[in-house]
Amino acid sequence: MTDKPTTGVTPTGIDHLVLTVEDVAATGAFYETLGGEVVTFGDDRTAVQFGERKINLHPVDHRVADHVAETPTPGSGDFCILTETSIETVVDHLGENGIDVVAGPVERTGAVGTLTSVYVRDPDGNLVEIGTYGGEA
Repeated sequence: MTDKPTTGVTPTGIDHLVLTVEDVAATGAFYETLGGEVVTFGDDRTAVQFGERKINLHPVDHRVADHVAETPTPGSGDFCILTETSIETVVDHLGENGIDVVAGPVERTGAVGTLTSVYVRDPDGNLVEIGTYGGEA
């Protein structure tokens, strides 16, 4: 095993990410279908909570703060939501809720091993991977 260089920063995980969206309510409702909980924080801002992590939803027509992406664009996101639910159950749930699977189930390399995943698009066109460790593709 090789020693990692000392950088002065010791990352422990990801707390939140931000999506720029056209319609905060529609995007929140979509992620509720995937098991998230819509929450309000700060100055009436909206996020979707997934366990101890969240996705902040920034409306495209409202600059939330000076600390936003250089060129915030709806539909430019591509990320994975983890689940312990079987991928077959996930696919059934998506179908029951009118959400089209754009790819999968397929095996992918996740952060800590092999994921079995399906891909969908949210209302803004972001690519959302829903993956489970230990599943069968």
